[in-house]
Amino acid sequence: MDGFVSDGLSPEDLEELAGGSYHPGPDHDPKPDAKPAEATGKPRPIGVTLIRADRIKPERIDWVWPGWLARGKVHVMAGAPGTGKTTASVALAAIMTIGGRWPDGSRAPIGDVLVWSGEDDPKDTLVPRLIASGADLRRVHFIASHTDEKGHPRAFDPATDIDALSEHLATMDPAPALLIVDPIVSAIAGDSHKNAEVRRSLQPLVDLATLRGVAVLGISHFSKGTQGRDPTERVTGSLAFGALARVVLATAKLSDDEGGGRILVRAKSNLGIDSGGFGYDLEQVELEAHPGIITTRVQWGEALEGSARDLLSRADEAGDPEQQSATTEAMDWLLEHLKSGPAKAKDVQREAKDAGLTDKALRTAREKLGIKPTKGGFSAGWVWAIPTPEDAHLDPKVPKMPKNPEQEKLGTLGTFGDVGHLGSDPGAAADDDMVEV
Repeated sequence: MDGFVSDGLSPEDLEELAGGSYHPGPDHDPKPDAKPAEATGKPRPIGVTLIRADRIKPERIDWVWPGWLARGKVHVMAGAPGTGKTTASVALAAIMTIGGRWPDGSRAPIGDVLVWSGEDDPKDTLVPRLIASGADLRRVHFIASHTDEKGHPRAFDPATDIDALSEHLATMDPAPALLIVDPIVSAIAGDSHKNAEVRRSLQPLVDLATLRGVAVLGISHFSKGTQGRDPTERVTGSLAFGALARVVLATAKLSDDEGGGRILVRAKSNLGIDSGGFGYDLEQVELEAHPGIITTRVQWGEALEGSARDLLSRADEAGDPEQQSATTEAMDWLLEHLKSGPAKAKDVQREAKDAGLTDKALRTAREKLGIKPTKGGFSAGWVWAIPTPEDAHLDPKVPKMPKNPEQEKLGTLGTFGDVGHLGSDPGAAADDDMVEV
């Protein structure tokens, strides 16, 4: 068979596997005398099917939020307790149901959303948050129960019922654009800390996303004591959660010194850029149509630049008084040590260690002071120097030096603009076409 090694499948059988792009080559021999396995009464042989690459038609990524959420892919949003992960996911769902604006100001396609939550009650928590976020409730569907072959209903279990859910999604018109699973660890039938068991248990979700063209967003937590590590390694359970997801998002809460609020960052992406994020905050509101019901919603803020690890490290530090103190001490030491002029980086690092400063505190202090290592010459090595006012003027990422080091604040994140809770952009065209997906 031209281009294939098959376990008895015909070219027609393989056409679907190749995206409908199979065309017999010039050397293809249909072998008209050969009889199919069914005709001979013999069972199909067990084997491996190979598809040659030139038989596969390339496809573009079908983004619902460009760079952040894609149809047919599994995503994970993780963060420490209290960072607003569920509320943020509800806000994204609300945007999807009305074709609103994403946090970056781009227009969302209109689509239905499925939600399974093992932690929050739809009646007193999720639906009020959806209403406060402006969602079209007719486009939100909560996964409630599963009925077995005997007609007995029971609570839906994502560890065993994803295949049944996939079958149901095939009957929905329009097909949903987003599925939220909160928490995604509930989809694991075995030990959530074992790589093989996590991959095996998540495969039905991966298959559902691919087959039904839905973006799957799983909610998870950060493990305790993982500050400073790669964000994908901080997701609770096996590393397979972060590895299997095509995009990993992370949330964090900032201190008042950092400007307050929270941040949503892109910690990993196998589909595109894996940096940047957005500020956001949570506000309490009373539902006008339901007096006495108080709930929360997201107020989206400004876009953030930088790697997820850097952005999250500032948030980790903001919640750690000891680290704040260590950074302040390192900043004071650097200002004093470099006030007489540039110094070799190796010398600074060695003397800082002798002074009892940690590598993390020194690195954070250097970044906050805007000190960028530069080459001192062909063989002089790297040097550190306090940035001059001219440096700050030429490079907006370099902060101007404070007149009093004690006035230096730990960063500038969390200063929000006026984007609003649905990410509406007053400067964007109001008559953009809304597309239903």
